Amino acid sequence: MRARHIAAVVALGAGLVACGSSTPASRPAAQSDGGRGPITFISGKFEAESVQKIVDAWNAAHPNEKASVVLLPESADEQRRKLIQNAQTKSDAGDVILIDAVWTSEFAANRWVDELPLDVSGFLPTTVETAKYRDKLYAMPLFTGTGLLYYRTDLVKEPPKTWDEMKKLCDQVLPKQKGMACYSGQFDKYEGLTVNFSEAVNSAGGEFLDASGQPQLTSDAAKKAGQFLADGFKSGMIPKEAVTYKEEEGRVAFQEGKLLFYRNWAYGYEAAQKTDGSSKVAGKVNVAPIPGLTGIGAGTLGGNNLAVSAFSKHKQTAKDFIAFMTSAEQLKAFAETSSMPVPRTAIYEDPELIKKYPYLPALKEGILAAKPRPKAVKYGDVTAAIQESAYAIVSGAKPVDQALTELQTALGPLLK
Repeated sequence: MRARHIAAVVALGAGLVACGSSTPASRPAAQSDGGRGPITFISGKFEAESVQKIVDAWNAAHPNEKASVVLLPESADEQRRKLIQNAQTKSDAGDVILIDAVWTSEFAANRWVDELPLDVSGFLPTTVETAKYRDKLYAMPLFTGTGLLYYRTDLVKEPPKTWDEMKKLCDQVLPKQKGMACYSGQFDKYEGLTVNFSEAVNSAGGEFLDASGQPQLTSDAAKKAGQFLADGFKSGMIPKEAVTYKEEEGRVAFQEGKLLFYRNWAYGYEAAQKTDGSSKVAGKVNVAPIPGLTGIGAGTLGGNNLAVSAFSKHKQTAKDFIAFMTSAEQLKAFAETSSMPVPRTAIYEDPELIKKYPYLPALKEGILAAKPRPKAVKYGDVTAAIQESAYAIVSGAKPVDQALTELQTALGPLLK
């Protein structure tokens, strides 16, 4: 999931895979130190300063088991590639790794991460499901979130609950607004497109997979979702340049007053409300659950989870570090300094935090109703297939029926 990125960070160098041991034989057969000692936390760049504060608190309390942080590149695809490189070479360069919620099945099935016998009470139940593989816990939720609909409160009194309502509001408002388009999400050919397309299917009442794990992309609901996106681009309801939008491009367009409605993660709220001149819509923004075909839609559940590398030398310390990072105390402290959503229920019921982040009740509603992306051991291949067909739809390269039929065929063998 995308979050606000901290500029003053040092990205992970190309030498990460070469660091540490490269084969099981180079590691001791038994851990004479009881699996305890200094650890390395391989993290993402997002919210690096707030994350570092939790790491600093750990280090102050554990001077003999300090954690050092190594930051991965910004791109989720590049993060996954580097983590898999490490795992395939059995490198012990990282003890605790931050993985996208949709990578859990892949990393667990390949035995790149260890099962975690940790307490998940107090966590939003949908977030815990993203950390499981075959009903066993292999990670702990650290960040979470789902898509929210950002809208202009000076132009719209009540947010739309359906796609038709959104279109009607745009028809009423836009004739008086120069240079403003109706709506956008993230439609460039990357993971964000998988998220947005999944949301459209779920919000039309469809599902990617049935109970047996088989794809359902030729259903009427999936076709209606695809047609909504195709028609949106064709009519101009979604601006043509949105085929190049990732989170930041759309966020900037919304903050410059170029969009009436925008789908984004919660991190964009704080930036949209800044009064330093960077946002032209400050004080004129609110968020709501995303709309759907016949009512409030179902967002895609995003997030990042913490896992213990199967090749760590200090696994007990790594497990304790994860428990510390995800504790109620530390996540509350994190929430006080960052708008990045975290997975503990109490955060969304805290009066002080709700005052600071008024969107928390809407976000909780969205997270509890959100649907995960397809769980797949071959997730990289699955998301690539989804992006290929979804991009063909939004770019107008293929008719909706053809693109979805091809996607149904492509996903079959990948999901077995």
